[in-house]
Amino acid sequence: MRFEGKSIIVTGAGSGIGRATANLFAAEGGKVIAADKNDSVNATVAAIRAAGGTATAVQMDAGNERDVEDVVALACAEFGGLDVFYANAGIAGGIDSIFDQTADLWAEVLRVNLIGPFLAIKHAAPQMVARGKGAIVCTASVAGIRSGAGGAAYSASKAGVINLVQTAAQQLSGSNVRVNAVCPGLIETGMTIRAYEYAREHNKEDRIGRLNPLRRGGEPEEIARVALFLASDEASYVNGQAWAVDGGLSSSHPVTRQEFGKTAV
Repeated sequence: MRFEGKSIIVTGAGSGIGRATANLFAAEGGKVIAADKNDSVNATVAAIRAAGGTATAVQMDAGNERDVEDVVALACAEFGGLDVFYANAGIAGGIDSIFDQTADLWAEVLRVNLIGPFLAIKHAAPQMVARGKGAIVCTASVAGIRSGAGGAAYSASKAGVINLVQTAAQQLSGSNVRVNAVCPGLIETGMTIRAYEYAREHNKEDRIGRLNPLRRGGEPEEIARVALFLASDEASYVNGQAWAVDGGLSSSHPVTRQEFGKTAV
């Protein structure tokens, strides 16, 4: 019960990593605000309550400042403050070449994936400072570490998240509020479901995750456990870090090169 009585916000909690993390936070005693743009977040909260946990569902846009302000205010009103914010919401943005992507696509990916975590830090940290401590965890990606694990807009946004948590940790010096990121590799979520389904339909499931040393994809719960650790007092000396949870993929990031004007095969 590492989070007994603690007030926690999880964005992107309607499915995948966010849902798995919200479930684990609640199972360990946390009082969870489960937030998502989609109404699937209601199913997350229903499952938590059925298991005896405490949770409230909120539909919001993680990249909208008013929505982030409101969800932080709700946590403080319902649970007396805020101890943990897991800024997990994100979108993929496609894998097209830079030269085939639009500025509008980039603006939307950056708004959700990078401005979203910025807003979480901006509005959550002051509440945590007032309580004397707190933890913010952001979902980045191995795609943000180096090229080869995602589309251009997505990769750039996640690289920004990694730098954001480093910068925020420095600017919160002396506050006892920690900011870290978790960097998932290939995980079966709503964002990757098409790739998984294609592989299964064509009897190629053994190719999923074949480039990492563990030779498999990951499960949302495997990311959730790391996010919980980073948010817990057990990680009290971990700050400004980006932890890769990718089966070892980022130890080399082996990829097929995409040449200019050609499609990678």
